[in-house]
Amino acid sequence: MDNKRRVDWILLIILFSYFMILLDNSIIFTGTVKIAQELQLNQQTLSWVSSAYSLTFGGFLLLGGRAGDLFGRRRVFKVGLIIFGIGSLVVGLSVNATMIIAARAFQGIGSAILAPTTLAILMDTYTGPARVRAIAYYGAMAGIGASVSLVIGGVFASLLTWRIGFFINVPISIWMYVLANRDLKVDHGQNGTLDWLGTLTSLIGMSALVYSIVGDWAQGPALLIAIVALAGFVIQERRTAQPIMPLHLFVDRERIGAYLGRFLYMGAMLGFWFITPQLMQQQLGFNALMAGVAFFPLTIVNFIVALQVARLTVKWGNGGLLVIGIMLTLIGMFWMSFFTKSVGYWWGIAAPMVVIGIGQGLSLSPFTAAGVAHTQGADAGAASGVVNVMHQIGGSVGLSILVTTQSLAQTQMVGFQQAVLVGAGLLLLALLAAIFLIVPGERQ
Repeated sequence: MDNKRRVDWILLIILFSYFMILLDNSIIFTGTVKIAQELQLNQQTLSWVSSAYSLTFGGFLLLGGRAGDLFGRRRVFKVGLIIFGIGSLVVGLSVNATMIIAARAFQGIGSAILAPTTLAILMDTYTGPARVRAIAYYGAMAGIGASVSLVIGGVFASLLTWRIGFFINVPISIWMYVLANRDLKVDHGQNGTLDWLGTLTSLIGMSALVYSIVGDWAQGPALLIAIVALAGFVIQERRTAQPIMPLHLFVDRERIGAYLGRFLYMGAMLGFWFITPQLMQQQLGFNALMAGVAFFPLTIVNFIVALQVARLTVKWGNGGLLVIGIMLTLIGMFWMSFFTKSVGYWWGIAAPMVVIGIGQGLSLSPFTAAGVAHTQGADAGAASGVVNVMHQIGGSVGLSILVTTQSLAQTQMVGFQQAVLVGAGLLLLALLAAIFLIVPGERQ
């Protein structure tokens, strides 16, 4: 009984920590107008409130994942909580552009430690059917948390202040720290040495790659730096005995499909989460709170379906469930591309959201499971890091593509329709990755 209770608390720690990261992103989505007004930020400076976080989050993910393998998950997880909590406090106290951008960058480092470490702790703690259930809840949180957070962010931005969304992370971080001290087992890692050259090249390469997507000047040189640094990183990982990202993670067909598929899937979904609330506010007259609440059809269905994933995985297999999930998400996204103001919210947005919610509920957990499939305990952190890199970089790339597509159109409505169609195209590619890589890899 005590062991059951301990394991349940560990799952709570994992899910709450992941939810904090998701909450941060959504508050920025719904609170940008209020942040800009209060801190007197222009559009270019405002974009860096989000980009600074993306830059450090993406740049430090591989390091965050491997650090837990080497130095002990419990110790590294607590360091991540401290960094994230302090960063959240300073964001909430920010009085000017420099302060909030620096604090968001610091917060991103904490997120880059927490995201892969929580997944690795899950892999260490659970086995068999319990692991399938735990991964189902973790994957479900990726979708449910992002959607629920839009509502929470809308409440704070509309009725209170955007600062509360960041202040609330402070007591949650303290509570998670206390629980981690009490319930997470003490582990000392592999007692190896960190691959400093690999760390440096990955940090430069990943940060430059993210900047080439989200930056507003010298994006070409940044992309060139990213290519050179990441090439050097791969060469270093082949040579070193203690790689930060073991290259044998990429010899498994199922994991390759999961990394590629998650990259494409999150590209479509993050762009969708970003442009749809704006459309509802500007075309349907919704305020920030209403736009958040308007995601309930997706959120509620996603929650209900995600709770069934563990049972359905036994029946259809992880790959089979993933194919169905991506296909439904694709159908819902394609349906939404027909939205016009005359069609209205219920038939043009809410109904397709139900289909997208079912697909999302069936997809994110299997993507997570496939991304860490067949990994040994020593590589769990590194594999979790790669899963989160694909989640973060894929989201940034997709968001950039969909927003650019929308901005090139003559009207916002046409731009939304075209952007959603591009998102559907990304989902089609993700579906092909699942069919030709994940399903055959799982059978092998």
